[in-house]
Amino acid sequence: QVQLVESGGGLVQAGDSLRLSCAASGRTFSTYFMGWFRQAPGKERELVARISWSDGSYYYSDTVKGRFTISRDNAKNTVYLQMNSLKPEDTAVYYCAAQIRVGVWSLWGQGTQVTVSS
Repeated sequence: QVQLVESGGGLVQAGDSLRLSCAASGRTFSTYFMGWFRQAPGKERELVARISWSDGSYYYSDTVKGRFTISRDNAKNTVYLQMNSLKPEDTAVYYCAAQIRVGVWSLWGQGTQVTVSS
């Protein structure tokens, strides 16, 4: 049984930084992408960033491009999301996910809360 566990969320002031971590534990699995999603109260879950596990290529949502950086550490089976210049609009529960089949986000973590005050 494989699980993803997020950590690193918290309450910060606008302009501050946070680094989220997503650690995979359990049986080894093949994956095409790892990604970060977020969901604010009353809003739909959105893709924030993703990274290819094979070559490290990445994608960012336009709303976070230039502020957030996704990275990986294969030895630790961990993916990170470095969030800089945080804004109140970034407040959400952030979820780690894995795309085990192309085009399908099928493995999810429980989420970590990020709250940015003005």
